[in-house]
Amino acid sequence: MQYTRFIALGDSMTEGMSDEIVDGKYRGWADRVADELARNNPDFTYMNLAVRGKLLKQVVEDQIPVAVNFVDGPQTLISFHAGANDVLRPNYKPEISLPEYEKGVKQLTESGATVMIFTVVDKVEGEGKTAKLWHQRFSTFNENIRMVAGKYPTILFEGKKAEFLNTKAFLSFDRLHMNSEGHKRLANAVLEGLGLPFDPNWRALPEVEKPQSKLKKNLGNLAWVLVFVLPWIWRRLRGKSSGDGRSAKYAWPIKWPSA
Repeated sequence: MQYTRFIALGDSMTEGMSDEIVDGKYRGWADRVADELARNNPDFTYMNLAVRGKLLKQVVEDQIPVAVNFVDGPQTLISFHAGANDVLRPNYKPEISLPEYEKGVKQLTESGATVMIFTVVDKVEGEGKTAKLWHQRFSTFNENIRMVAGKYPTILFEGKKAEFLNTKAFLSFDRLHMNSEGHKRLANAVLEGLGLPFDPNWRALPEVEKPQSKLKKNLGNLAWVLVFVLPWIWRRLRGKSSGDGRSAKYAWPIKWPSA
């Protein structure tokens, strides 16, 4: 199918953090997918309503109502990737988040659009209580996504097919968001799943890096805590989000590429 519109919904991952910056905005995997969707498609338009830090309920209540107003049948493609910020919160309540996720997918599919959803990589490098908690929470979250995919007409992208994207080579310094190479690989994974031209090398594993010295590793960990962990904790204590005051980068259908 030739899609005439692509609407991307979600949080920082879909906004594009921490890809290269173009015209003051993160590029991101969704913009890269839009590049291919727009090829030889003069009627194609693109929206990206994703905003960093947004919780699942905010995406469902704020972004979905806007998106469905711009649906023009199955030739409108909508990506829905939300919930990871909820799972990461200390007070995460799956009994609330999991039904909220299904509610969002139901609304999107009832709009008549073609809807694609994603499971997430549920494993992280390292061991310990944090890694085990991450795996436990995200595994359950993924099980819910697969259940929802079985109930509603969606395109499901499995994170397990690209677990390597959650390793150091494809993550930015904050150890949470993908770097430019990670966004590029994910975009090609999505294009492959959509049956569109893609770079078959997206699965190629990077060269193994030389082990860091203990001093360099400790300094890197300290910098990470100071630059990312402590500010994150401070925002949580104040009930703030990195997305407060931010608006979507493409809140209206625009011709793409925008240039």
